[in-house]
Amino acid sequence: MSTLVAVFGTAVRQLREARGWSQEQLSEHANLNRSYVGEIERGQVIVSIVTVDKLARALGMNVAALLDHCEQIERLRRVQSIKLAAIAC
Repeated sequence: MSTLVAVFGTAVRQLREARGWSQEQLSEHANLNRSYVGEIERGQVIVSIVTVDKLARALGMNVAALLDHCEQIERLRRVQSIKLAAIAC
């Protein structure tokens, strides 16, 4: 699966855990199947824009804020990767 899909799943998991919610609680708030939420968090599925909107609303944010969180995670991963590469040299 692509990096974007994995990062999106990580973002959803981080935001869910920050609220102290289980996957089941998030799935209820977003009107999604609990196993589907698990697949999203593991980066196993590519979600539609409708699902992104459902998750964002359930998490109390808009789509742009959710995608911004994904961007922050990706930037952090890039910085960590650069630091590890520098250490390896």
